[in-house]
Amino acid sequence: TRLLVGADGARSRVRQLAGIGERVRDYRQHALVATVRCEQPHGRAARQCFLPTGPLAFLPLDEPHTCAVVWSTVPEEAARLEDLEPGPFATELAAAFGRRLGAVELAGRRGRFPLVRGHAREYVRPRLALVGDAAHHIHPLAGQGANLGLMDVATLAHCLREARERGREDPGRLPTLRRYARWRRGENLKMIAAMDLFRELFGTSSPAVAALRGLGMKVAGTLPPVKEAIMLHAMGMEGDLPGEVRPARA
Repeated sequence: TRLLVGADGARSRVRQLAGIGERVRDYRQHALVATVRCEQPHGRAARQCFLPTGPLAFLPLDEPHTCAVVWSTVPEEAARLEDLEPGPFATELAAAFGRRLGAVELAGRRGRFPLVRGHAREYVRPRLALVGDAAHHIHPLAGQGANLGLMDVATLAHCLREARERGREDPGRLPTLRRYARWRRGENLKMIAAMDLFRELFGTSSPAVAALRGLGMKVAGTLPPVKEAIMLHAMGMEGDLPGEVRPARA
């Protein structure tokens, strides 16, 4: 094999077989996931609210009234929600979300999994590169996991293409792979730290912190440059990016 790319998720078998360890943090929460049909169309917008036990997100799917739900909460509550009958679960879900999309109906099976942040101690070995959740997995608070993974893939492809253009035909060369690892590790560490801070900020029940948080978000929403910067950061489109995916500036 000239180059093996491990893109097989948070429990990566490729990472395990390579003997690459992880730095792990247990968030002591579970994520309940489900697919629901909503009374009102989602308009292709992701929505999230913050409950005392954790965030609740509705993520738009292709069908205009169908969303994927990620409900982060304490393990006992996640188990209770998973065991509810479909009708009571849908009623409780709509109420918890403030009926922002009206009534909801369960459209499939529910599942849950523990929320653990993991970061591989190494991204590369000779002829091996880890990308996406195989290299790092974080709290789903802001939906950053997929964006970080896509940036990993774009950066790895960029490094391989540049090496080939310089006459280095072997894609498994460690110097080429190390360039990818250095590039992405720094960016991913910044996002991991930001998401941990974000989780602490939105997870507190302090009225003073909640008031400051609300004021900050309101002010950010009225300042277009700040709002744009936040949106680009949320999409993983800020920082040191390959030219192929760097957003155009007006």
